[in-house]
Amino acid sequence: MTIKLEKRQVQGGQVTGSLAEGYMLALPPLPRGRYSLAQLDDYMDQPRRKFPHQKPMRVSLEARVSAPELPGTWGFGLWNDPFSFVFGGGGMTRALPVLPNATWFFYGSGENHLTLREGQPGAGLQAKTFRSPLLPSIVSLFALPALPFMFWPRLARVLRRLARTVVREDAAALTVAVDAWHAYGLEWMDNKVLFNVDGEVVLETDLSPRGRLGLVIWIDNQYFKFDPSGSIGFGVLEVPQGGWLQVRGLAVEKPG
Repeated sequence: MTIKLEKRQVQGGQVTGSLAEGYMLALPPLPRGRYSLAQLDDYMDQPRRKFPHQKPMRVSLEARVSAPELPGTWGFGLWNDPFSFVFGGGGMTRALPVLPNATWFFYGSGENHLTLREGQPGAGLQAKTFRSPLLPSIVSLFALPALPFMFWPRLARVLRRLARTVVREDAAALTVAVDAWHAYGLEWMDNKVLFNVDGEVVLETDLSPRGRLGLVIWIDNQYFKFDPSGSIGFGVLEVPQGGWLQVRGLAVEKPG
């Protein structure tokens, strides 16, 4: 498949390189509270209904980062950019959030807790999938009255339990040395997703995302947590030394 990637560079984030030689996505040293993003994607200027990818398909690449524990998040894979307006990382063509559908390798530093389910990893590097109903984005307006209650832990715990009846997810924590080169691959099929690292299967799940998805590779310094206690937190972290994500050998293929 032809890959057409666009570079997104926010507040000092830089993307250099090419598909043939590989890419470097870098953040500068940052104070707490200053957001920065370096991203490659193939969907940002499109409405979700026109995102380029449908199952079945495979994504593979090699990657490494500058340090084992970087503040914020980084990763690569496929998603429907469900919160582009809320978190400021996307275009205005998708002004309203939708439920998440994604399949990717995702890293979140310890400040993050990005799972609705007990027993699933909330931070660190993981192979992860979200599968949700394809509801129109206008439906999100009906959830607005509930937002103030999200900051009351007792009610937030109830809302968290309700959310996981709608948003299904599966994940596996990974223990690879992320500052060394590794080969990552995922295969998105009709009824399952296979993740592999260095040729070894690390997660096989029947939670196959719905709808059209976009390819994304990114590094940033934001965090979000919604933990089992009902505590919610979000913000932008200090990056004292800067940080980078390097990728090479990116391939997007249709099986067969």
